[in-house]
Amino acid sequence: MTIKALSGRCKALKKVFKILQSKIFITALLAFIQLAVLFYFVISFANKFVWYYAITTVISILIVLDIANEDMNPSFKLTWIIAVLIFPIWGAPLYLIFAKSKQSYRIGKRFKSYRLMMRNAMSSAGDSIHEIEAEDPEIARQMKYIKKTAYAPVYKNTSAKYFSSGEDYFKAVVRELTRAEKFIFIEYFIIEQGKMFGDILEILKTKISEGVEVRLMYDDFGTIQKLPKGYDKYLEGLGISVSVFNRIRPSLDTFLNYRDHRKILVIDGNTAFTGGINLADEYINEVERFGHWKDTGIMIKGEAVTKMTETFLQLWHFSRGESKVDYDEYLGDLECESDGYIQPYADGPSNDQLICELAYLGIINSATKNLYITTPYLILDNEMTTALTHAAMSGVDVRIITPHIPDKKTVFAVTRSNYRALLNAGVRIYEYTPGFIHAKSIAADGKICVVGTANFDFRSFYLHFENCILAYKSKCVKEVESDFWETMEKSQEVTIEQINKKGALYALLQAVLKVFSPLM
Repeated sequence: MTIKALSGRCKALKKVFKILQSKIFITALLAFIQLAVLFYFVISFANKFVWYYAITTVISILIVLDIANEDMNPSFKLTWIIAVLIFPIWGAPLYLIFAKSKQSYRIGKRFKSYRLMMRNAMSSAGDSIHEIEAEDPEIARQMKYIKKTAYAPVYKNTSAKYFSSGEDYFKAVVRELTRAEKFIFIEYFIIEQGKMFGDILEILKTKISEGVEVRLMYDDFGTIQKLPKGYDKYLEGLGISVSVFNRIRPSLDTFLNYRDHRKILVIDGNTAFTGGINLADEYINEVERFGHWKDTGIMIKGEAVTKMTETFLQLWHFSRGESKVDYDEYLGDLECESDGYIQPYADGPSNDQLICELAYLGIINSATKNLYITTPYLILDNEMTTALTHAAMSGVDVRIITPHIPDKKTVFAVTRSNYRALLNAGVRIYEYTPGFIHAKSIAADGKICVVGTANFDFRSFYLHFENCILAYKSKCVKEVESDFWETMEKSQEVTIEQINKKGALYALLQAVLKVFSPLM
């Protein structure tokens, strides 16, 4: 064996050992053992008692009736019904564990307290919906819905700056961080050691020495295999207050499915950032994973930052099990010239309403000329598919950009499974040829847009904590549309002929994955 071959084998073994020692592997293994033990007892019981199968069948039928009468999306109903009917011995216990357990009710109580915290924090400052009602009642109606459900006022006295790349976003973040005087709040799904977070961390160290308060929150699942064990303790040693959202534990805990997918950076209550960009090097193309990484972000200054500050503090205290939140000391005082109307809002599994999805649907249904969407994942429920096809068949120019190089092959297969219905209705779909597009945005008629963290998929709409910024009659609307067209020029259009060329086996795989897509 050559030295080169031996070296390659050693590297492979090290990689395997690293995976075996990782938190996600150990957690998954222990959860699998719990499921295996459960299934063993269920099957053993069924084999010993002939009448057990008959009882299980009756229970499965009752569960199916219960699912049919549940207040949930039809896509979730279909998935659970199929699982229970095909695998009655396994499906029924899993449904009872994950959907009907006492744990689910305890989670509901926690979420109720969180919603109360949101409602009590809503500021009446900056509520400018009445001005919009006079010129565009349809847009005002959508904003009223968001205000009522997300406790999110509409602000003027706010400027907005759109970033068409992670590189430009990062430059602005560095510039604004160096200007911090009072506090810095950071909340991201993914944080990874590298140039991007390394440069930010050096600035944070300097700011801490100057007396600036720094709080950092990240999702435990999002940072698995990206941050070393005990990294939160290391950061706290630097003087940073750290909260790790929803730590991964080796148990059948339904709450583990709820992740903090938000990207929020607030500085002094005067400046805030959000968008699709996480704090990892692929987002600024310092490393290449799936070709060129296309992402977008937005910065706001002024009155609307208040809502972003509140959003951060609410989930911060919720994550730490605290109910008392002091907002007053973190309010900004920057005066800005109005750039249209800005409405930051947040959503999550704690809400009774699907705010992110319904905000998108509101824009889709109100569009009269054009509708432009970018998303890394296109996993649609019936409501979203109906809205998009109806818009296209009504004469609206509907265009969607998705990746050409996927980050998750199974999810990509589900994304492509949604193409046929859209293409047949006249929706034009493009795949970003240079690589992976991670941007999440929607713009319509040159007057309204949303830039944020919510993908067009079930996880963002039902399971993740997300945040977005809606802009109306702001210059960033035109910037979003211009960026869409520039990105489209670098993309290849998908045709129905290309979809029809896919083999029967691939079509079967898509069909199976699509049925279970709500649980992905």
